[in-house]
This record gives sequence, C-alpha cells and structure tokens, in this order.
Amino acid sequence: MKSLFTGRFEGYSVDHLKKDLLSGIIVGIVAIPLAMSFAIASGVKPEYGIYTACIAGILISLFGGSKYQIGGPTGAFVPILLAIVLAYGYENLLLAGLMAGVLLCLMGIFKLGSLIKFIPRPVTIGFTAGIAVIIFTGQIANFLGLTNITRHEYFIANMKELFLHISTTNYNSIFIAIVCLVLLVGTPKIFPKVPGALVGIVVSTLVATFFFSGQVATIATAYGQIPNSLPAFKIPEMTLEKLQLLIGPAFVIAMLGGIESLLSAVVADGMTNSKHNSNRELVGQGIANIVTPLFGGIPATGAIARTATNIKTGAASPMSGIIHGVFVLITLLLLAPFASYIPLASMAPVLMVVAWNMSERKHFAHIAKAKSGDSLVLIITFLLTVFTSLTIAVEVGLGLAIILFVKRMSEKLVVHKVLPDHTKKSGKVQPQVVNQKHDCPQISLYTIEGPLFFGAAQTFEDTLLPAMHDQPRVLILRMGKVPFMDATGVSYFSHVVENFTTKGGTVLVTGVQEEVKATLMHNGVYDQIGNDNFYEHTGEAINRALKELDSNKCLGCKHFAFRECTHLSSDRHAKNSDNLGQFSESSTR
Repeated sequence: MKSLFTGRFEGYSVDHLKKDLLSGIIVGIVAIPLAMSFAIASGVKPEYGIYTACIAGILISLFGGSKYQIGGPTGAFVPILLAIVLAYGYENLLLAGLMAGVLLCLMGIFKLGSLIKFIPRPVTIGFTAGIAVIIFTGQIANFLGLTNITRHEYFIANMKELFLHISTTNYNSIFIAIVCLVLLVGTPKIFPKVPGALVGIVVSTLVATFFFSGQVATIATAYGQIPNSLPAFKIPEMTLEKLQLLIGPAFVIAMLGGIESLLSAVVADGMTNSKHNSNRELVGQGIANIVTPLFGGIPATGAIARTATNIKTGAASPMSGIIHGVFVLITLLLLAPFASYIPLASMAPVLMVVAWNMSERKHFAHIAKAKSGDSLVLIITFLLTVFTSLTIAVEVGLGLAIILFVKRMSEKLVVHKVLPDHTKKSGKVQPQVVNQKHDCPQISLYTIEGPLFFGAAQTFEDTLLPAMHDQPRVLILRMGKVPFMDATGVSYFSHVVENFTTKGGTVLVTGVQEEVKATLMHNGVYDQIGNDNFYEHTGEAINRALKELDSNKCLGCKHFAFRECTHLSSDRHAKNSDNLGQFSESSTR
C-alpha cells in the first residue's frame, strides 16, 4: 500500500474517512455544473465534461503527487479545446488528449516537473488573463440568448458574430441569466458553505421550466438529452498522419496541463504546509489524460478553485478526490435527465464568474503599472492569447522573457581595471584609483564580477582587448565573483588569453571558483593558462607579476601603482629587483 500511494494513506482512520466523505461530496457538487459548463464552452457535449470530472478526478487523486489535488476539466483549457474541436473535430480532440497524457507521463518520468517553475510570472498571468477574456466573451451569446451563432477560432470573428446577431437577443434568457448570476454571487455571502453555482443553476432552471418553458435554449435543445449511463469505452483511431497532425495541439495541452496542475499543487502546499511531488503529479496527470479520452472525456488538469474548496472543507487525504469522482458518477446515473433542462443562460454566468476569478486582475494591474520589461511581456502575452492563440502567445512571451533575462544578466557582468588603494591600510584594490597618472604600464589588473555567458561574453572581450594595445607584460584577472561560465564565455575567455600570450604576455588568474575551474579544465583553457598561473589570492599574483617586470622600464616611472614602485623606479634598487619587499599574501585585493 505504501509503495503504491507514497504513504499518503498510512495511518488512515475512520475519522479521516468522515472528513474525506464530506469534502468529496461538497467538491462533487461544485464540480458538476462546472464540468458541464467547461465542456459546452469547449464546443463538446456537456456529458463529456461529467465523464472527465469523474474518471480524471479519480485517477489524478489516485496516482498524482498532491494529497489534496482535485482534477477535472478547467477554464484554462477552454480556448485550446475549442480551437482543436473547430479545426480537427471532437474525435481528434480525444486523440490529442491521449497524446498529451503520454507527453505528461514522459515529463514526469524524466523529472521535468521542476522546470515548470522557470516559466516567468508575467507569461502565466498574461495568458491566464487572456484565457479569462476569451471565456467571458464566449458566454455573451448564451447570456443574451442569441440564436444562429457560429463559433469561430479567433476572437475578432466571434465578436463580429455577436454584433451581426445582436437583433436576436432573448430577454427571457437575460432574465434567467441575471437570476442565476445574483444567486451565484449572493449565496456564498449569506451561506458561505453552500455552493453558489449549484443554487444559481437549480433555482434559475426551475424558474425557466415553470415560467418560460420552451422560450429559452436548454442543454436538451442544444445538445440533446444527457444520457444517464456509463460512458462507452472506445480507442480513438490512430494513424501516423493523425499523430503528426496533432502533435502540436497535444504538446500545448500537455504544457498547459502541467503548468496548471503544478500551480494548483503549489497553492495546496501553501494552504496545508505540505509538499507535493511534482514529477509524480505529472505522471498522475498523464495517466488520467491517457485513460479519460478512452471514455469520451476531454483533457483534464488540476483545478485550483476545486482543490482549495477540498482543503477548506476538511479533506484529509486523496480519498476525498476519489469520493468526488464517485459522487459525480452517481449523480450522472441518477439525475442526468433533469440536468438536460438546464438553460444555457444559466450556464453562462457560472463561466463568466469563473473567468472573472481566474483573470488575476490585481496581479495584472500591478505588473502592468510597473512599466518595465515584465510589463511588456505581460501585455504582449495577453494580447496574443486573445487575438491569436495560446500557442503563439506562450512562445512569444517566453521568447521575450528570455531576451529580457539575458539582457539583465549581461548587465550584471562588470569588468573593472583596478589597483591597490594605498590610502587604505588593507591595500584593497579599487577601480576609482586608476587614472592616467596612476596606472602600471606593465601590469594590467582587472576584476570580473558576474556570469560570463553568451549574453555578456562580448562585453568581456571588448573591455580587455583594447587594454592589450599597450602591451603590458602581465594580465591579472580576478575572477572570484564569476559564478559560472558557459561555452560562449569559455570561447571568448580563451581568445583573450591566446591574444595576450601570443604577444609574449603572461596571464594570471586569481580566486577562480571550483565550478568555473572545472569548466576551464574541461575545455582545455586551464592547461592553456598553466597550473602555476592560478592563485588563490590577488596578493600572490601581484608578487609573481612584479618579478616578471622589465626593470629598465620601471626606471623613472612616476605612476607608483604598487608600493614596490618607489623602489623599482630608483636607480639604487633597479638592479636588484630580487630583493623586493614581499606583497602580503593575505591581502584581500
């Protein structure tokens, strides 16, 4: 048992079962109207959403990596699934979902769960807000009761469709939608533990049935009766051509499913002081998305709102998620015929409120007001999500975020020419003491701070190469604050070393970190410089450099860059440079 469930049911008791039973039923009640609403918004029959909530809900709780995760259809998937249905059809949506499940399993097996956290916040907020706009505007037609509406893949075409059919507005539908909306928003304020969506849909359905029978569109008139039977098992038709055609949509489903489920798991961790297993969670999501399409279900992921509800109602283990799925199944078998009478106008406010809640408007406004690079990434990702597709939005958003990151990191690299500050007892090297009258012609001493990678390597070379025109005898590179070096950085570094040594100069490196040293060794640059030319402290390197000087060039020099220069520039000491006072090795220069 422990090996199968990672110990999550260890010590499980009757009290735990009671808590899970209550929370599972409550979450099931919340999930049913949402599952149907998300299915309808995705362009498929409402029962497919119920199948998803049932099957995927059970499997995600059983095999996932979070104790409290509730899985099922979510709003984030709506624009993606609708686009796939419109472009490829429902049958191909099932195949794309199954392929996404395989990809999610592979992501978990190869331990890619931790990589999701590297997706920048402006990108996730941007596409989440964009999805919210698409969901909200997609329900305007049902809210107004418009007829003869054709669903399109793109936002502008859908908005045009609304304007063309605004004359078909059904005021009875508007009334039903308002009744549902008022109850949906107002019920939790009066009765916090009662699901507002359920109350709104039940009451508005009763009002429509008794007072506006036949005057408003219902699930039955739009999609037919919801069957009160178990979903049939069917393997989607697979051909090489279909697999190639759907790999793109499948990848998008897998990526968004992974992001959404892990974000939900992180929220659950914060609410319970627990720790989820991200790779196991991806595998659980993958298994659910492989099995669910075999029974007609649409892609599923972790649902943040339902997971939070699960925790708030006292869930003790993944059993609550399993009970939630079983409850949805029992409800389908017993009450499906009654659900067919739900007006589409009653479903619209539910999705509109979901869109409003998922829009992250406060975070959106906060980042947008900053007027920074992150603001640009946010706005562009948002606009592309609304006006093109989520795939393009995420690709461009990530691309911009990477470019901005590289730019910021490149600015972190600082290359300063430095010399010891003789006004300080410690003799610590400082850049501000270097000037035309105070700079050693034979020793060039540089401090490099920051990562030496492809975005900053050119800056490194551009700073050092001009200094070589004066042909100093020794180049000292202080690299104690270089945390890492990539292949491009190594290439430029090697070029600088080669350029300097071919002119007869000596390169000394100080304070290099172990990781950077290993990189230099691996690429042969360490041997190029020579083991004897690496020093722990700057003072040691300066002592070595002073011995490499051409003492004749020191005669009469008035720069006095080092304390020893007073002796070196005088005739009396010029001929005996071996008697130089030693430079303190403990110097922090």
